[in-house]
Amino acid sequence: MSKSKEFLIPFVGLKLGKHHFEYQIDNTFFKDFEYDEFQSADIKVDLIFDKKSNMLELEFKHKGTVNVPCDLTSEDFDLPLKGKMKLIVRFGDEFNDDNEELLILPHGEHELDVSQYIYEMIALSVPQKRIHPGVKDGTLQTEALNKLNELSVKEQKEESKQEEDIDPRWEKLKKLLTDK
Repeated sequence: MSKSKEFLIPFVGLKLGKHHFEYQIDNTFFKDFEYDEFQSADIKVDLIFDKKSNMLELEFKHKGTVNVPCDLTSEDFDLPLKGKMKLIVRFGDEFNDDNEELLILPHGEHELDVSQYIYEMIALSVPQKRIHPGVKDGTLQTEALNKLNELSVKEQKEESKQEEDIDPRWEKLKKLLTDK
């Protein structure tokens, strides 16, 4: 993946204290990561970068929509997303990103690439099961939904018929259990 200068933060030249960065994320951002789950994306990322004398604190927040196919009907819809993530950056002898909330940079580093963290935060905020809002409230009409409804109604009718066709001998046995 090529580093985009837009996501590089040169923290050496920044004063101590909080700094605010905003990023507008679209599909070209995800193409750099070869991630093609979304037809389109429109996400705003706010980053509060708090520079302290011996460490950096980053607080990411994102809000927006991604266009994804529904898992039930394959209809495309805009899925609202939002989330947040905190990252602490300390300085040490060698690079270490084993912990998801702590990043250790070598002492000589002068800039930080935040694109990987933005990508992970957004990708992990997408639910595993994506259901069109029209399916939940009953306003979406598609062939797939009609077929699913048709099949589920038949199952319910068969169950109720089975309950009605009870052998009279079982009724007498049930009576014995309740007469105690």
